[in-house]
Amino acid sequence: MQNAVADELAVPNVVDRAIFQAELDALRVREKAHTHEGDAIAAARRRLPMVAVDSATPLIGERGAVTLLDAFEGRRLLIAYYFMWYPGKPAPEQCEGCTFFTTQVRELAHIHSRDVAYATFCQGPYEESVRYRDFMGWEMPWYSAEDSLDTLLVGRRAGRMHIVCYLRQGSDVFETYWTTMRGVEAMDNSYRLLDLTVYGRQEEWEDSPTGWPQGWGEGKQRVRTDGRPISHWSRLRAGHSDDLGSNRV
Repeated sequence: MQNAVADELAVPNVVDRAIFQAELDALRVREKAHTHEGDAIAAARRRLPMVAVDSATPLIGERGAVTLLDAFEGRRLLIAYYFMWYPGKPAPEQCEGCTFFTTQVRELAHIHSRDVAYATFCQGPYEESVRYRDFMGWEMPWYSAEDSLDTLLVGRRAGRMHIVCYLRQGSDVFETYWTTMRGVEAMDNSYRLLDLTVYGRQEEWEDSPTGWPQGWGEGKQRVRTDGRPISHWSRLRAGHSDDLGSNRV
C-alpha cells in the first residue's frame, strides 16, 4: 500500500544521464555562488561592532544561582540558544520549534575546540524546564534566564527563539551577534538535508512543482505529530517520563 501511494506522487521528468548532469552542473554554479555569498556574509558578521552586557547578569543552573560569565565555562566565546517556554504547561504543549532545533545539538566537542561554549538559556523556570531537558535526553548546559530577559534580550521580544553570541574579555562580556526566526536554522541539519531531496521539506510555503507533496502545512503542524512535537514519541517509547512537576494549567 505504501508503494502504491508513493507511485501516485508527482515526480520529475526522466532523462538520460548526460541531460541530468548538464542540468545539475548549471544548478551547481548557483550553489557555489550561494556558498560564496554566505562566506561573504560571515566575513561581514565577523566585522560587526559589539555591545557590552553585564557579566553578572543572573542565571539559574544545576549549581543554583550563577552568572552570565559562568556560562562561558572559562571559554572565550559563548553561543546561547534562548528556548521559549510556557510556564505550567505540560510537555506536549511546550515549544515545538525550540524542541525541533535543540534535538539537533548533540556533539559539542568541535565547538569547544574553537574555545566556544554552548548553552541553552530557557525563558522559563529552571526546575520545570530542566525536567523537559531530561525527558528529551539533552546533555548541553541548561540555564533559566527567566528573571534576566529584560537585560539579555534588551530591545528584542522575549518569548521568541533567539541565538545570541557573546565574547568574553577577562570578566567583561560583550554581545557580538544575534538572530531569530529562520536565522535559528543555523542549528538545523534535518531541514538542510531535506532541502537536498526532490520533495524538499514538503511544506506549503515552498516553491515546488504542481503535484509535489506538501502535507506538512504551516506553523506548528510542520514539527508536530498527533498533538506533540515529533521528537517526543521516541522518548516516550524509550520510557522517559514527560512529567514536568507542575500542576498548573
